[in-house]
Amino acid sequence: MGIESIIVFIIVGAIAGWLAGLLVSGFGFGLIGNIVVGIIGAFIAGFIFPALGVSLGTGIIAAILHATIGAVILLMLIRIVKRA
Repeated sequence: MGIESIIVFIIVGAIAGWLAGLLVSGFGFGLIGNIVVGIIGAFIAGFIFPALGVSLGTGIIAAILHATIGAVILLMLIRIVKRA
């Protein structure tokens, strides 16, 4: 993996984490936290979407949307665990 791929990976993670933080009110983790949430969200969606047969397409917008949905799932799980 080249340095350009890593930079794109981090940018997509940051945007996805930030968007997920906006969608799931009460969650804001700062820049590093948003990157981590976005990247973990991308992995979550990477496991769930193929199992459901869902494809969002290719490209940067699809990657951001994909990671955002996974990050929202992650933040909802965190919210459920905190309440329990």
